[in-house]
Amino acid sequence: MPRDPKKKPLTVEQKRYTEMVRDLVPKPPYLRNALLAFLFGGLVAVVGQLVTDIYRLTMGLTAKEAGNPAVATMIFIGAILTGVGVFDKIARYAGMGLAVPVTGFANSVVSAALEFKREGLVYGVGSKMFILAGSVITFGVVTAFVIGLIYALFII
Repeated sequence: MPRDPKKKPLTVEQKRYTEMVRDLVPKPPYLRNALLAFLFGGLVAVVGQLVTDIYRLTMGLTAKEAGNPAVATMIFIGAILTGVGVFDKIARYAGMGLAVPVTGFANSVVSAALEFKREGLVYGVGSKMFILAGSVITFGVVTAFVIGLIYALFII
C-alpha cells in the first residue's frame, strides 16, 4: 500500500521494525479456516433443511411454505445460542461458516442487545440492537421494494 505523500518517509529504524514485525506475525491457516467455514456453513444448511422438512411433514406445508418458519427457527436458535454464550465459542472455529447464514444475523442483533442492556431498554437495547444488522435490514427492505416495484410494473 503506497504511503501518503504528506507523511514523512520512514526512518531506517522504522523500516527495520516494520520488516521484523511482518516476519514475526504468525501466518493465518487459510486452508484450515476455509475448510472449517465450509463445513460449519454446510452444517447450518443441513440443520436448516431438517427444520424445513420437519415443518413440511408435521404441518403439511409445501417446501416453499415451510421456508419462512424454518428461517425464523434458525434465527431463534442463533439468538438462543448467542444468549447463553455458546455461539461465540463455536464461531471461533467456524468463522464465516456461522457468520454468513441467518444465524450470524441473529448473533449480531442479540450480541449488540446484550452489550448495551445496562444502558436500559430504550437507549441501550432498543437503540443499539440493530447497530450491526440495521444496514442489512435496510438494504434488504429497499432491495425488496425495488424488485417488487419492477415486478409489479413490468411482469404483471
